[in-house]
Amino acid sequence: MPLVTGGVILTAARAGKYGVGAFNSNNLETTQAVLEVAEALKSPVILQISEGARKYAGTETLAHMMADMASRVSVPVAIHLDHGSSFESCKTAIDAGFTSVMIDASHDAFEENIRVTKEVVDMAHARGVTVEAELGRLGGIEEHVDVSAEDAFLTDPEEALEFIRRTGIDYLAVAIGTSHGAYKGKGRPFIDHARIEKIASLTPIPLVMHGASGVPTWLTERFKAAGGEIGDAAGIHDEDVSRSTQNGIGKVNIDTDLRLAFTTAVREVLNASPKEFDPRKILGPSRDLMKEIASHRMKVLGSAGKA
Repeated sequence: MPLVTGGVILTAARAGKYGVGAFNSNNLETTQAVLEVAEALKSPVILQISEGARKYAGTETLAHMMADMASRVSVPVAIHLDHGSSFESCKTAIDAGFTSVMIDASHDAFEENIRVTKEVVDMAHARGVTVEAELGRLGGIEEHVDVSAEDAFLTDPEEALEFIRRTGIDYLAVAIGTSHGAYKGKGRPFIDHARIEKIASLTPIPLVMHGASGVPTWLTERFKAAGGEIGDAAGIHDEDVSRSTQNGIGKVNIDTDLRLAFTTAVREVLNASPKEFDPRKILGPSRDLMKEIASHRMKVLGSAGKA
């Protein structure tokens, strides 16, 4: 089916008290994995392209590939710019066919964040594209986003309400204890559910959870067994993700888990078959393992069967 906006998908998710996975993709195999699972589970889905992915594979190349593949499935699909760094970045993404963009001015002071975000909202809405912004700062590292623990801070509910009213954004990324990357602390990372509920009580727009990867132990163990090196990685528990979607989180970003699955499968193939040089036989198993991750996440989010 034709692409839809992120707003179409996420407004339904907020009303239905379920979450929709926003899966970062850099290539064919990841996109195939996510869309095949979404179709099989009848789940709406968001394909995310980061600025790093745009530099790696080309903005138009990725957008056109994803749009073509999305046209061949029956579930709602949006193409979203993840962590857009400027007005121009958002504009060029929309020019390429993205149906949803994020402007991330969370590193700026409150008033400047509002100014930059409002400028993007006005431009995007005039072209029928919906917008995500961020208030508060998540710790961790994700491509060009690098925030130390000292610089991270949680989203203030009252500021969130003012921010939404003054910018006109369609969904808001909130800092509620998660962090980017595979290292989110030890044991069970703290999620401020009370803060999610408070923000959600003040506004009807969908909220967004960044840094939500599960980093499952079984996957990190397979990664290590295949020769990978990873420290005491810890992800967000399924129960915390599910509870968050019941309380206002509509969009849940997923990247690290897919990267781990992709790399683990590639390592396993090359270890088992050192003479193999057919890219299809090397990358095919990575697609299969990413499908396991995507399937599990869609079921946890409650989006399966909602298309």
